[in-house]
Formats: sequence, C-alpha cells, structure tokens
Amino acid sequence: MPQVTGFEVHDVRFPTSLTGDGTDAMNTDCDYSSAYITLLTDSELVGHGMTFTIGRGNDIVCMAIREVANRLIGKDTEELFADMGKTWEFMMSDPQLRWIGPEKGVIHIATGAVNNALWDMYARSRQKPLWKLVVDFSPEELVRSAAWRYISDAITKEEALDMLKKIESTKAEREAKVREIGYPAYVTSAGWLGYSDEKVARLTKEAVAMGFNHFKMKVGADQANDLRRGKIIRSIIDDPQYLPAGTHPRDPNSEDLKGKNAGPTGSVLMIDANQVWDVPQAIEYVKGLEEIKPWFIEEPTAPDDVLGHAAIRKALKPHGIGVATGEHAHNRMVFKQLLQAEAIDVCQIDSCRLAGVSEVISVLLMSAKFGVPVCPHAGGVGLCEYVIHLSLIDYIAISGTMERNVLEFVDHLHEHFITPCSINSKGRYNVPTNPLEGYSIEMFQTSIAEYEWPNGSYWLSAKGKKA
Repeated sequence: MPQVTGFEVHDVRFPTSLTGDGTDAMNTDCDYSSAYITLLTDSELVGHGMTFTIGRGNDIVCMAIREVANRLIGKDTEELFADMGKTWEFMMSDPQLRWIGPEKGVIHIATGAVNNALWDMYARSRQKPLWKLVVDFSPEELVRSAAWRYISDAITKEEALDMLKKIESTKAEREAKVREIGYPAYVTSAGWLGYSDEKVARLTKEAVAMGFNHFKMKVGADQANDLRRGKIIRSIIDDPQYLPAGTHPRDPNSEDLKGKNAGPTGSVLMIDANQVWDVPQAIEYVKGLEEIKPWFIEEPTAPDDVLGHAAIRKALKPHGIGVATGEHAHNRMVFKQLLQAEAIDVCQIDSCRLAGVSEVISVLLMSAKFGVPVCPHAGGVGLCEYVIHLSLIDYIAISGTMERNVLEFVDHLHEHFITPCSINSKGRYNVPTNPLEGYSIEMFQTSIAEYEWPNGSYWLSAKGKKA
C-alpha cells in the first residue's frame, strides 16, 4: 500500500490588482494567490490541495503548510483513508503547532490545504470525483469523516447519523436530478467596487444572458455610490428584455424565492460589506440600501463577532433584509455559535478557511440540523473548483435540498486548472464527472512556472516587475 513520502509546496500569485478584480470596501488591493501543495507517495498516487490568500503573506502560509504536511510523512495512505475524522484529529494534534492557533489563523488555513490534498488523494485512489466519493459513503462513514471536538452541544454523532439515515434512500434521486440540471449559482463578477458603472452594467447584462438570476455586489465604501450601483444592477436584472431568449420571468413568490426580495423577473440581489462596519454603523448603512431590495447583507461586521451579527440580524429583520457570513469564520466553533445565536440567515462556508473537508462536513451537518441554507463562498483562485464538490455533498447526502441554495461563481482564473468548474446555460454549476479529477484543484505546471512568487517567469518579466 502506498506511503506518503514527501510533498511540494508552491507560492503562486496572480496580478489581479491590476484589473480591480476582487476589490471591496476592506480589500482594495488583491493579488489572488494560492498556497499550493502536492502530496507525494512511493507510487504514482498524488494529492493536490491549496488555500487562498490575496498576496502578501502567502509565503507565510506556505511555510506553515510544510510544517503540517511533515506529520504525514511515512504514513500508510490506506490507514489514513480508513478513518478521515481520526486522521484530521491527528493532523490537528501537534501541540507546538496548535499553540500558534489554536484552530485559527495561518496554521488553520495551512491545515486546510493539507487536509484537502489528502482528500484529493483519497478520491483519486478510488477513481471518483471527491463529491462522489463522499456521497457514496454510508451514513456511518460520513459521520466518522467529520471533525467532532467542541460541537456536541450543537449536534451529536447520534443526531447526525439519524439525520443522514432519514434521507439516505433518496440520495440516488437527488444525484440524478443535479447531474441533469446542475447546481444553482450566483455571480459576483459584476459587482466589484473597483469597476466603473459602465463595466458593472455590461457584466450584469452578460450574467443575465448566461442564465444567472442571483447577483451580488460589494458595498461599504460610500452609501450613495452603493445605492447608485445597486440601482444600475436592479434596472437590468428586473427588466425582462435582458432575459435569455425563450426564458420567462420566475415567480418572485415561489418557494425557492420567497423571502429573498426577488424582483419582477425573479432575480435576487445580495450585498457584501467584507467586514468593514461596526455593528451600529452596519445597521444604519444597510437600512439606507433598502431601496435596492437586497436578500441579505454579507459580512456586515467582524467575522467572529457572533453577538454583533445577531444584533444586526434582529435590527434588519423588520426591513426584510437577512444576514449571511462565514467566509472568514475561522473554525466550526464560530459556525456553531452563529447558528445557536440565530445570528445568520445564510451559512457561507469557505473550502479552505476551514481546515479541510472534514471540518466542512461538521458545519454542513450543523447547518442542516438548524435549517440554515449553506451558500458557500467562492471566487478567488481555485475556490469555485473546490466548492461545487461541497455543495453536492450537502445536497445529495446531508441537507437534501438545493432549492433555496446558491453557490457563488466568479469567472476568474479557471484556465489555470486542469479540470476547471463550468456553468451551464441556466446559470448553474455542472457536476464534475471526471473519475481522475479528485477535488478538481490540480493546477497546470505551466501556470505554476509562470506565476510562482518571486521567480516565476511573469514576475521576472518587465511587466511583472512593474506590477
């Protein structure tokens, strides 16, 4: 049986700050970056993983990835795969590395990259895409794969097992359905703060034409500017003339749109402040945007301020505006508290802010118990490739629903991945089907060679030095 023998780590950075991609009220200068690892064995079996940053500091994450990955050297892969929950606990249990967290910050997202690489290796060894590997687990195997410490006051293993067994018999039906129609998506690419009004309008029209009906824009730098941009987006997504040929408006009062402030075409607008406000400021600012009818405000304040989110949600509820967060929630315990405090309407897991698939499964289980839809954060580099697998696991095996869920899609940097995600004509994610793609995160070697920091060919070029 193969043993883990080593790893390669790469600091890969893309100059997205030059085009304004990724700009928001908090993060005004983003070079989308991947702290990327390939786990090696004494066979041809490998596993790829990464975590996402926005530039400076990516090298620090790479250093932490090396320290975490060292714990796997010499381990038998089949023994690791046999109990991925136990393996996750082993990866988290180095007391000296744990001290610089614990379970948060650089060491946690580094662990996410390594755990994701191990799951990628597991899926490749079984010749299945990651989502398919996991949804084919028995309920007992799925529960055993999760991270359980510190969350038994929110959900027990027994509760999770009972919940999974109740929908086990209909997994095949859901799998067939999502393979046929795809997984619902929303688009953020039109809403970056650094874009001109003309670019926002053009990209919004393009997104509508592609079949999208959920749209997100960044807010928080200037309320009047946000209101103007929101009206531009609303004027397009609410106008049936921009719908694709042969497409009819959706019913804003249908079950999947009820409570989302959908406009006359059934289109939904969300807004995202990326943590820029204090609690009272968030409440007043978002009230001032009620005219553009957002479904929710995402990350209105500090990501680990559970009570702050609860206060914002309570204040905005009379205005019909919900609260979403999770992109920067650093572990399952923050999600546990957000759910227990009834602080969020939408749970937004991040595929590598959490420490890999095992911890994500824990949050999916808690969200299903509390009845809160999971709409993962994506975008960046590689995140869309990751999260379609997680949403499929949630729909097919855990929550059993995707009717009110939407998965973020940002059309950046997919060309650097061997098996990139894709969107169908209805604005939905296609289901990954390549049996050899694992977690879909393998990057082209040519992309690594070009954009590795600081000695990749792009960064050594005159253009890169200027950037």
